[in-house]
Amino acid sequence: MEKFTQLNGVAAPMPMPNIDTDKIFPAIYLKTIKRTGLSKWLFQEIRFRPDGSENPDFVLNQGPYRQAKIIVAGDNFGCGSSREHAPWALTDFGIRCVIAPSFADIFYNNCFNNGLLPITLPRATVRELLAEVEAHEGYQLSVDLQAQTVTTLAGRVIHFEIDSFRKEALLKGLDNIDWTLSHADEIRAYEEKRKEITPWIFA
Repeated sequence: MEKFTQLNGVAAPMPMPNIDTDKIFPAIYLKTIKRTGLSKWLFQEIRFRPDGSENPDFVLNQGPYRQAKIIVAGDNFGCGSSREHAPWALTDFGIRCVIAPSFADIFYNNCFNNGLLPITLPRATVRELLAEVEAHEGYQLSVDLQAQTVTTLAGRVIHFEIDSFRKEALLKGLDNIDWTLSHADEIRAYEEKRKEITPWIFA
């Protein structure tokens, strides 16, 4: 998993609440377990027209937002089913951070295992950010995970909270499996000790 330390990038506004995982990544494409190449189906229902052409009104089809690295979203982002393909498709597009007043729990957890930083901020603060982002095409934000800050172009510094374990895992680029494997020596030592104490279990 790619480490997350600092991020500077274009922020795309998506103020609509309740953007669910089926909107993010349609169920019809869940046949693959590959994590790459999924961005072509990202937001398919609202990003493309029925004939397959781009919807010019959708933000990620507009100018600098094609290279967006951050989404500033409405309430309850990532609600719906638990598909991990949603964060896979976002990161495949280049999105590394989503800022919203709230997230669906399963999507929120999936983000951390896939190098995507979900930042929860007060609703009023997100509204202010959305107003700035929508008023200036190509507006950029800076995110510093170590400092737990989001900085605007005007220099406003906004602090966010994050679980310390999840923060450390993102900084080191470790998903749950990687984190477990990083303690392989301790696990091995424990197993050897257990063999001495309860040898019948390992017979």
